Amino acid sequence: METYKSQIGQPVSRLEGHSKVTGTAKYSGDYQVPGLLYGYVVNSTITKGKITRFDTSRAKALPGVAEVFTFENRPSLAWFDLQYADMDAPPGSPFRPLQDSDILYNGQPIGLVVAETFELARFAVTLLDIEYEQEPFETNLRGELSKARSPKVGLATMLKPLPPRPKGDFEKAFNASPNQVTAEFFHGTEHHNPLELFATTTIYEGNGKLTIYDKTQGTINSQLYVANIFGLKYKDVRVVSPYVGGAFGSALRPQYQLFLSVLAALELKKSVLVTLDRSQMFTFGHRPPTFQKTSFSADNNGIITGLNHEAISETSRFEDYTEVVVNWSNMLYPAANTLMKYKLVELDVYSPLDMRAPGGVTGMHAIESTIDELAYQSKIDPLQFRLTNYTEIDVSLNRPYSSKELRECYLQGAEKFGWKERDPEPRSMRRGNKLVGYGMATGIWEANQLPAKAEGILTADGKLKINSAVTDIGTGTLTVMTQIAADELGLPIEDVEFAYGDSKKPFAPIQGGSFTVSTVGSAIKAVGAAMRKKLFSIARKMKGNAFSDADLQDVVFEHGRLFLGNNPAQSVSFSAIIEANGNKPIRISKFSVPSVLKLKKYSRAAHSAVFVEVEVDEELGVINVTRAVTAVAAGKIINPKTGRSQILGGMVWGISKALREETIQDDTLGKYMNQNLAEYHLPVHADIHELDVIFVDEKDAIVNELGAKGIGEIGIVGMPPAITNAIFHATGKRIYQLPVHFDMLL
Repeated sequence: METYKSQIGQPVSRLEGHSKVTGTAKYSGDYQVPGLLYGYVVNSTITKGKITRFDTSRAKALPGVAEVFTFENRPSLAWFDLQYADMDAPPGSPFRPLQDSDILYNGQPIGLVVAETFELARFAVTLLDIEYEQEPFETNLRGELSKARSPKVGLATMLKPLPPRPKGDFEKAFNASPNQVTAEFFHGTEHHNPLELFATTTIYEGNGKLTIYDKTQGTINSQLYVANIFGLKYKDVRVVSPYVGGAFGSALRPQYQLFLSVLAALELKKSVLVTLDRSQMFTFGHRPPTFQKTSFSADNNGIITGLNHEAISETSRFEDYTEVVVNWSNMLYPAANTLMKYKLVELDVYSPLDMRAPGGVTGMHAIESTIDELAYQSKIDPLQFRLTNYTEIDVSLNRPYSSKELRECYLQGAEKFGWKERDPEPRSMRRGNKLVGYGMATGIWEANQLPAKAEGILTADGKLKINSAVTDIGTGTLTVMTQIAADELGLPIEDVEFAYGDSKKPFAPIQGGSFTVSTVGSAIKAVGAAMRKKLFSIARKMKGNAFSDADLQDVVFEHGRLFLGNNPAQSVSFSAIIEANGNKPIRISKFSVPSVLKLKKYSRAAHSAVFVEVEVDEELGVINVTRAVTAVAAGKIINPKTGRSQILGGMVWGISKALREETIQDDTLGKYMNQNLAEYHLPVHADIHELDVIFVDEKDAIVNELGAKGIGEIGIVGMPPAITNAIFHATGKRIYQLPVHFDMLL
């Protein structure tokens, strides 16, 4: 028999790909049931104040309108006594839709019209008579920097650590250094714009039981949220989310359409679908605008002597949303003198929300731009400058990395890109009327693991089913989990089913932070180990085989059979073992918890080196990223095909962040002005050219059972600074604000 070929490491195509491209995949707004009602959300048109009049009579008089829910007729809810209503809630008091007449931010949901059709519900909103009493507000971060304060400490600090304590004497070291760079950075607001709109279909089952199809990054998180708010039993709330059309962090927290859909379904005792339109996708969560200041110094040999990084970011009045912005530089560069500060400004906005590589992509732009400027001032090639300051130790915590192949990322990326062909002098390289620039930057993202549970069922026909509540937000989770499970028992991938996206299945945390593969994958490995032990235990008791005198380590699991390693002619099939088990499927559940004692001795991170070429039209200032290479070290790559797709997606978003993406706010109105995909600029096919990905070989026996690190975030963090560094090389101009507008170069 042919030797089993490991599925891990194979470029397996998306198992759900056919369903998605043929349109048979059902998303949260695609479930039709008899008598389904449709909800359309009413949003506040002022930024701060009170509702003084809310007349719903004209809307409710329309035939086919079932109800209009407002703060005046909403039911009493259990959640008003709870501080935390979901796993991702930051310190503070979560926003409560329809709580009272107070308006806390522009676009706040203040009502829900429920009707027999979506169009009727949307039209009925125009018949509502709403009056407000407005109050003064503040939405401009730049104008309120003097009010910055330290963030409150809460549960979120476990995954979002505050800045490390100062080391050495930064001021003294900086002032004594011959090479000094101080810069101020600002980037504006960004909003998640996944292709799929937020929608929730709540199926009213009767007797207080609900089946909810929700756009979410955590089925169990949405289940906890609904049960806590409405005082329901957890077992009576089922949340299903098999397909998610992109999320990028926007669905980590339950959004208000979930609340309103459930409220309406429970009150009307009918099934209700609530879908947000594109403009309403700008009324919850965003990447916060952030002001940063850096002061870095180096000696005459290019050794970094001091690192000072300060950031001030926006949060809402009701929650302290934080990001890890200023911690990264000392994780990469071993300066003995550091000073890091991070503060928040309360504004009249909704709480910001994690967006791909939250804090990391913000902080690394400032860090890597400053490092590049310091390299130029020191008259050292930017690549060599980073190699000169290379370390295997995370000096910010004085811990070794579990693995770190960043040096190889630098070397392999530079070779593939052709970095040695670069003329170091700014404005020295041309292509016709275009200025050509080469830029590079480093990327880093933490490699975390959380607790999770998985269940494995081996059926009578020798096929394996794995159950987990985890979602797949488009990252290939279904495919890679199937590959991991297949290898545990040596099964062909077609004999493995991964069932997911259902809160009734074993516990999985929210899907984000690049920790899903390490978290759920480790639980699957735990199930696999227990399953092999159980199969072997039964096989030893069966008559007529040679397993009774063997040890587990002597056994090979391949192609649905157990083989004796020293005598492959001796084997027994999974089906025969199950028959010996009374024809009962073998069912095993395992909870995987990371070893805190082991892991706290190490820092764990994925690393990248990004190389970018830009062309800048000398007369018009138009910037084009013509090619880019990202070299990534992220431990074992489970699936290089889906993995490459993840990195490419991050690179495209990095181009978007650097050159396109920005939500414009009118601070006299306190309102975002470009709440649509026509004016919220995203890159299109014509903007994206030659992108290449290198996965550098990296072995890690510490980070988790798989030796794998997440790659959802590492693809984006280094792109924006690499682009702005390339723009400097092309033009001789440093741009400290993102996105870079062409007029900044004129």
